Amino acid sequence: MENFDENKTAPNQNNNKKMSLTGKVLIGASGLVAVGISVVCFPFISPAFRRFTLPFIPATDKQLQNILAVLPKNPVKNNRLLDIGSGDGRIVIQTAKNGYKSDGVELNYWLVLYSRLASLRSGTSSNTKFFRKDLWKYPLDSYNYCVIFGVEEMMIKLEDKFDKELKKGSTVIACRFPLPNKSPTRVLSDGDVDSVWIYEYK
Repeated sequence: MENFDENKTAPNQNNNKKMSLTGKVLIGASGLVAVGISVVCFPFISPAFRRFTLPFIPATDKQLQNILAVLPKNPVKNNRLLDIGSGDGRIVIQTAKNGYKSDGVELNYWLVLYSRLASLRSGTSSNTKFFRKDLWKYPLDSYNYCVIFGVEEMMIKLEDKFDKELKKGSTVIACRFPLPNKSPTRVLSDGDVDSVWIYEYK
C-alpha cells in the first residue's frame, strides 16, 4: 500500500493556487488600467454633464488664418487676447507669435497641460498663459480681443457676458456661430465651418 504524506500538496492543487494568484494579478491590473483610463477620460466627457458644452474640436488651418487675418498686424503694446475654450492652445500660441499677450481659458486639465507644454516648445511661454477655469466665471474686463469657438446654444448667454464685462474698444471674434443679437462690423466667410464674425464694442 502506498504511503500518503498529508503534508504534501497534490500537484493539481499547486497549479490551482498558481492560477488563482495569476487571476488575481490580472484582475488587479485590469482594475488599475480601468481607473487610469477613467481619470484620463473624465475631463473630456465631464462637459457633457454641463448645461452648455464646449467640445474640443481643433481649429482648422483656414480658421486660424481667418482669425489672424482680422487681427491688427502690429498690435498695440500690452494688448491682451483671450481664447475662450482654448483647447490645444493653437490660437493662443500663434497670436503670441504675432506680438499679442495671449491667454487661454479651458476647463479640461489635460488640454491646459498640453497647451503649456506646447507654448514652452514654441518659445512663446513668456507671452502666453493658460488657465483651467470655468469660462462663465472667468472675468473678461482686462482683454482687448476675445476669440470664441462656441456652440449655437451658448452664444446668447455668452453675448450677455460680453455686454456686461467687456470694456469699450474691445473686439470679439466669433468662429463657427455668430452672436445672435448683434450686427457684426465685418464678416470673413469661407463657408459655414471657417466663417468668422467680428464685433467691436464701442
